[in-house]
Amino acid sequence: METNKTASALVLQPGEGARRWFFGGGIHTWKATEDETGGAFLMFEDEMALDKVTPMHTHPDSDETMYILAGEILMNIDGEEHRVTTGGVTIAPRGVPHAFKVLQDGTRVLCLHTPGSAQAFYDGASEPLGSSNKPGVVDFERIRESGRINGGIEIVGPPPFPENQD
Repeated sequence: METNKTASALVLQPGEGARRWFFGGGIHTWKATEDETGGAFLMFEDEMALDKVTPMHTHPDSDETMYILAGEILMNIDGEEHRVTTGGVTIAPRGVPHAFKVLQDGTRVLCLHTPGSAQAFYDGASEPLGSSNKPGVVDFERIRESGRINGGIEIVGPPPFPENQD
């Protein structure tokens, strides 16, 4: 995607923004795209189900900030675990290994990538949510493939959380 050099003015009301099924599990609502921000950042809301996990990964070219809007996650950043609840923030600087597990059903996070260069990865690892508004199937191979083709993420290991941990 070619990025504009200048950001666009943007106003979205609650519930507005393109909705996409992310193959790692979760429904993304795009709030500000790389193109709309002139490449400065990418921001989306992520609605996730209980027990969703991510593999250990890095974002080599962007910092990832997550603000917990509702619910709770267990975040592993560079080998240290932290429980983070509503109103909490996590920041994984570019290149720092991290993963998380959702500890409450209905968890929602606001995710910010700076700069917005990871958008090609997220576009390739998701699809527009259908008219049924039902989530699709989790497909980590599509996540890996999008990272290989589009960059934006490097999978560096499996999820670091025991299956029975909460």
